Amino acid sequence: MSAFRGGFTSTLRWPQLDALWGLLRADPGADWFIYAVGEGPPETPASAEELVRFIDEMDRFLRREHEEDYCGIVYADNLQQPTFIKIYDPHNLGVSCGYSNNPPLPGWVLSKLPPCDLPSTRVLPNNRRRWWRQLFG
Repeated sequence: MSAFRGGFTSTLRWPQLDALWGLLRADPGADWFIYAVGEGPPETPASAEELVRFIDEMDRFLRREHEEDYCGIVYADNLQQPTFIKIYDPHNLGVSCGYSNNPPLPGWVLSKLPPCDLPSTRVLPNNRRRWWRQLFG
């Protein structure tokens, strides 16, 4: 939880997200855990193939669903050497940056640390649940 609550920097522009994905693609076997908040946390890191598939699908999803000319919904603890990444659902943003007494949880977490079960504050929509299960079912 301390890593989850730590400092994060946004990939404000799409090229910053491209660069972040590039770092992960350059070393896909680096033991990343992929966690969909609302599902049970994974017990083992994703395989290299699963990580690349997740990045490809998530990138398509974000560009399709986040109808803005900027990104701003993916945050990393370090944009040059990430170990923890939060990805917010474009349809459940609330106040994902700035101050809020009740900020939304990210939709997905990529982490080098095994994730803890985050208490989902909303029911995962069926279309997101189906998408996730098709990806990792």
